[in-house]
Amino acid sequence: MSQDTERGIDRAADLLAALDPEQRRVAETLRGPVRVLAGAGTGKTRAITHRIAHGVHSGVYAPSEVLAVTFTTRAAGEMRGRLRQLGAGAVQARTFHSAALRQLRYFWPHVHGTELPSIIESKIGLLATAARRQRLSTDQALLRDLASEIEWAKVSNVQPDDYARIAEQRGRSVTGQAHDTVGRVFAAYEEVKRDQGRMDMEDVLLLTAGILAEDERVAAQVRRQYKWFVVDEFQDVSPLQSALLDLWLGGRDEICVVGDPAQTIYSFAGANADYLTGFTTKFPQATSIELVRNYRSTPQIVTAANILLARSTSKGVELRAQRPAGPAVTYAPAPDEVAEAQKIAGRIQALRDQGRPLSEVAVLFRINAQSEAYEEALSDLGIPYVIRGAARFFDRPEVREAVTRIRGTARSGEAGDDGLVDTVKATLAGMGWTVEAPGSRGQTRDRWESWQALVSQAEEFARADGATLGAFVDDLDRRATEQHAPVAEGVTLATFHAAKGLEWDSVFLCGLQDGTLPITYADTPAAIEEERRLLYVGMTRARIDLALSWAQARNPGQAARRKPSRFLDPLLPASTRVEHAPVNRKVASCRECGKPLRTGPEKKRGRCSGCPASYDEALFERLREWRKERAGDDEVPAFVVFTDATLQLIAEHKPRSEADLLSISGVGPSKIERYGDDVLALMDASS
Repeated sequence: MSQDTERGIDRAADLLAALDPEQRRVAETLRGPVRVLAGAGTGKTRAITHRIAHGVHSGVYAPSEVLAVTFTTRAAGEMRGRLRQLGAGAVQARTFHSAALRQLRYFWPHVHGTELPSIIESKIGLLATAARRQRLSTDQALLRDLASEIEWAKVSNVQPDDYARIAEQRGRSVTGQAHDTVGRVFAAYEEVKRDQGRMDMEDVLLLTAGILAEDERVAAQVRRQYKWFVVDEFQDVSPLQSALLDLWLGGRDEICVVGDPAQTIYSFAGANADYLTGFTTKFPQATSIELVRNYRSTPQIVTAANILLARSTSKGVELRAQRPAGPAVTYAPAPDEVAEAQKIAGRIQALRDQGRPLSEVAVLFRINAQSEAYEEALSDLGIPYVIRGAARFFDRPEVREAVTRIRGTARSGEAGDDGLVDTVKATLAGMGWTVEAPGSRGQTRDRWESWQALVSQAEEFARADGATLGAFVDDLDRRATEQHAPVAEGVTLATFHAAKGLEWDSVFLCGLQDGTLPITYADTPAAIEEERRLLYVGMTRARIDLALSWAQARNPGQAARRKPSRFLDPLLPASTRVEHAPVNRKVASCRECGKPLRTGPEKKRGRCSGCPASYDEALFERLREWRKERAGDDEVPAFVVFTDATLQLIAEHKPRSEADLLSISGVGPSKIERYGDDVLALMDASS
């Protein structure tokens, strides 16, 4: 035996000695398909990097023949760093897109004899052109929502021609837009992109998969290069990524996948945990290993997380805490959102006084708009903070523009006799704010939440004696100035999504009232389960201290009508627990065929997507044309005038009076006042 071989064997044995029994089993299982179900904080990255290094040092793997794939650049960088420390730095650790792009850049010129199309940094520019071709608004929030929906469609292998049908079936929606409209914009976007010789990031995966599927020489060369595959965060794999992985494997089974079904929180973007949970069905001979020893959190936190997950349909693992005991998890109501933020800021101040670094403290919430109350409360106590994954509240474009418009109204004296709150609402309505929240996720919803936060601030400010619009603007300017101080180290403010993969000593989970978690638009069992998993991810970010809280009202002085999230029911002490009335929603059914209605537009129309349109399509198009012109005149997004679903109802019922109009879903007194005459005139012209 050579000295190099002996040194390799010794190094391999040293590597295994550093692992717990389950991690060691992962590292020693070097051949065949392997699935690792790794709970939060169980050392999955440690296990898989030691597995790779053990394979290299024991001579089973050649470093150049291993491809380790993960989902974020940060995770890939961390994996490369760990592998270097373990003496396996020559192994490729990349994101799916990075690995595919490397192959595409090499093979495309050889296969097609042309330069690879350039990659666009953002879809927005091309989408604006596509939207104009479809006579659609180029509102930035709408374009961002369309971009997200097109990304979902492409990673889900949904073609433009099939989009409307599949989106209806799966309950997808873009606020204010019919499914066929989104499908047409999708097709136009692909045409614009093709005409300009460009490609997007989804095309990187699609084109790589296309070359591998169509050219056996390319596929054979890639498969000679890579013989061993490791995929981290496998619960986040999309149908497109799964197809690409299958093409890389080419019928082989030397693959190890690692993930946690209980941390699947990106289903809305195309992630599908079925590839992880169904791995042993696809590979019946697979070895399945569970990592259950949690090294991150105290037993108190682990127990709470296990109790939460026990009621979930997600097939996660039951964690076993390895740390010493710590403080009890706390659960606390607050009378309103301001009081909740102030109480948490006070607790953070106490932690700082006790020596806790602020970089080891996080406040996590469901949506970005919730950050403002915590920015204000922390600023009042001189506690620095950083926002992860989003701009500070007053730096957000929709907030900056709104404050500018409110300031202009105050200076011009246009407020007249209207009250402070009504003036703010009227100003925001001119930008697209509505009393009712948009019925789906996305940038349009996020923008509405930011505007709604300004409305809430106006309502709170107006409670003071002598409150004026000018004084309110001065207060907004003060808040914005205080929140702009440069920060080197501070408390992290983040959404649950942005906190994934991170951890802190002390974590505060706030705003945990029903309607915020689960959020209102989570209206299917699957969506509600994803909301539960979000809370699980938030809870398992904490090492030592975990505090959960909720506000019983939005603003000070309001009635305490809110209840804690239903997810907290098994966790709350009996003295704090609130009975949730059983949810017995009547299932709406199609008036044509009787099938259940699943999506918002279907429920609004009262007709499922499979039944033919019962409205006058020519009239519907005339109404859309009028809406486009009116929205342009009012400088608001088209859906603020009427959504497509409401226009379809108008085209179907052909109202002849204001009373007829008021009977249509989506038409209220304010809509009648603004648009009633125009709509009734169109009805007269169509008769």
